[in-house]
Amino acid sequence: MDYNKALENWLLNNEVQNKDAQESNAQDRGKNRRRLLHAQPDDTLDVHGLTAEKTWLSLDVFFNKAKERGYKKLRVIHGKGNHSQGEAVLGRAVREYIEKCPFAGESGYEKAINGGSGATWVLLKN
Repeated sequence: MDYNKALENWLLNNEVQNKDAQESNAQDRGKNRRRLLHAQPDDTLDVHGLTAEKTWLSLDVFFNKAKERGYKKLRVIHGKGNHSQGEAVLGRAVREYIEKCPFAGESGYEKAINGGSGATWVLLKN
């Protein structure tokens, strides 16, 4: 048995966390997150013209299919609410859905070239 395997077994048997492995995993997750933040979305849903209720239903179908397909990043185009009275209704519905969806992770507005505050990107949790 080589030294690394013996050490790994000893750490495991004595319930000692391998700090080096944890740091490596954290670094890998950080690199993966940065890559995803700059990647194009795997799929896009446009909810312009829908009611808040229909938007919610469409988001539910869209996110569930994306999770089944193993997608990592999504874009939802909801518009800026220029034709709404007060706050943008669809933008609020999208934010509320993302907050309640168990596998929706980090999110934010797209760059101006991709819709700015009228489009939201979402990273899906594993």
